[in-house]
Amino acid sequence: MTLTGQLERIVYENEESGFVVARVNVRGMREPVTVVGPLVAVSPGEVIVMEGQWTNHPVFGEQFKVTEYRTQLPVTVEGIKKYLGSGMIKGIGPVMAERITKKFGQKTLEVMEKEIGRLATVEGIGPKRVEMIREAWNEQKGIRDVMVFLQSHGVGTGYAVKIYKTYGAETIDVVTSNPYRLASDVAGIGFLIADRIAASLGFAKDSPVRVCAGVGHVLTGLADDGHVFYPYGMLVEKSMEILGVARTVVEQAIAEEARAKRLIIEDIGPANGSPVSGKGVYLAGYYMCETGIAHKIKELVSSGKLIREIDTKRALQWVQEKLSIRLAKKQAEAVRTAVTSKTAGQAPVKQPL
Repeated sequence: MTLTGQLERIVYENEESGFVVARVNVRGMREPVTVVGPLVAVSPGEVIVMEGQWTNHPVFGEQFKVTEYRTQLPVTVEGIKKYLGSGMIKGIGPVMAERITKKFGQKTLEVMEKEIGRLATVEGIGPKRVEMIREAWNEQKGIRDVMVFLQSHGVGTGYAVKIYKTYGAETIDVVTSNPYRLASDVAGIGFLIADRIAASLGFAKDSPVRVCAGVGHVLTGLADDGHVFYPYGMLVEKSMEILGVARTVVEQAIAEEARAKRLIIEDIGPANGSPVSGKGVYLAGYYMCETGIAHKIKELVSSGKLIREIDTKRALQWVQEKLSIRLAKKQAEAVRTAVTSKTAGQAPVKQPL
């Protein structure tokens, strides 16, 4: 349902998540309503149009849980005074808000937007404070523009908060130039959500930026299934299927990502444990992990032993007697390997019988 009211005060605000608890005056209700949810850069005095639902908190009682919202600047002098005096505009407190609204009345916000230099005619406001107010006003306006932009392209309030927290004033530039950055930069936004935003912005299905991001998305899904790399030909086929584009487009995207070193293409075959031959494609991070592990294992195997040689047969017999246990054949073999070899695949060092 939709609820519209004027923000009375903010009770609690989490700057990291944008979660807010606020009291809102709603026409027809005697007491202010408690609203909760992700509300960015809202200030007392503003009119908020909220989408959401009523809930009943076991401790705090009835609340309106906001899922989407938009703000409207106040139109009454009292609302404007509360809005400016809320602390959201650096350089204006309650006293200065009183003076400004007394001088400009209902045209106050129009003056702030179009002729902010006229604030210098208000008692107590000099050129330095005018510049301070101008910067703060533009910053707040920028936040509003970002939120309106994101919501107009189907981004929910919760995600919009995360996106703004990540990119700040650069949000619109980043999202319009490459919305697929959201999938890697913003927690909770994967390729599918970024793809929906990109479609809203007019990105074509076979756009290189989409297909490059899409190939990474396919490889990430395969990694979740246990594949550190994937054969080149099979990756092309799977990407064509998931992204709905032609073979040449996928191949060009893979080549571009390899040039940017976001993907690594390497020969594969029985020599390195693969059941298929040809080219294998890695996400760069997984390639670094795999080769790094291989290097560490090589170092481990080739380095000297730090423990003295022992007679494993006698040692195992002594331990079993002391602990009153009897190891199965495979268990005894595992213990012997752990004592005589640095890795499970390493040939055991010869021990006396």
